Amino acid sequence: MTPPAAVAAPRVETRFRRYFKDFFLIIAGVLSAGMGLKGFLLPNNFLDGGAMGISLLLELKTEINLALLVVLVNIPFIWMGYRQMSGTFALKTLLAISLLALCLVLVPYPVVTTDKLLIAVFGGFFLGAGIGLAMRGGSVLDGTEVLAIYISRRSPLTVGDVIMIINVLIFGSAAILINIETALYAMLTYLAASKTIDFLIHGIEEYTAVVIVSDEHEAVRTMIAEDMNRGVTILKGEKGYGKRGREQGPLDIDVLYTIVTRLEVTRLKDKVEQIDENAFIIQHGIDDARGGLVKGRPLH
Repeated sequence: MTPPAAVAAPRVETRFRRYFKDFFLIIAGVLSAGMGLKGFLLPNNFLDGGAMGISLLLELKTEINLALLVVLVNIPFIWMGYRQMSGTFALKTLLAISLLALCLVLVPYPVVTTDKLLIAVFGGFFLGAGIGLAMRGGSVLDGTEVLAIYISRRSPLTVGDVIMIINVLIFGSAAILINIETALYAMLTYLAASKTIDFLIHGIEEYTAVVIVSDEHEAVRTMIAEDMNRGVTILKGEKGYGKRGREQGPLDIDVLYTIVTRLEVTRLKDKVEQIDENAFIIQHGIDDARGGLVKGRPLH
């Protein structure tokens, strides 16, 4: 029997590595967000969406230090994250936002450009990269996402709907309190930031789950495993009612479930069609996948 200490040691080491990785991602996210703010947005009085947009708008109208506003605006969201998510999430978020506030005060970033289009695009890029890296580290730099999750659980609105409504209010306020041009550039900054966040969270290898129902399931399974070097799971199914009406004859069928990148979906569908042009294929995007043969087997 393995001693408990021998079992516990690898777990502690794994947990330490995970915490170190999360802390590194949060630090990198804070530095990137600081670059977007102090190198692009702040010197040129630009805005963004979300909690950062609220902080920037208040800083422009009240002249209160942005570092203080970033913390104050996000405190309600941190508390909400503690109630809705976990204490670890809230602690990481508090750490990330506090580090961002210190970064804005202490780190001397250079002013990169005064061109408005470059400010909106690259300011949004660096800010979005910072938010995305912080999210990969298990925290957020923008608390409105926590609010969006909270509202979506208690209303028919989705998280995306809530975030859109919040940003419409922020951009509308900017148009009224400052000017329409600033609001329009803020929208461009937000779009650049959101696309960067999506890329960092999902990456170019965004995964797609594919379900295949085919009478030639064994040939399709062999193709997926050997030609595409992908893992495949066989689900035991039973034929029911199809386009030819109620199924006759043997009803048992193997349903194939596999995960590929979105760049491989067309190739998979073409290969399945070559084997069985009547195969029934369902596909849907997934946010994350790990373990198994998600990244495929190495070719020898």
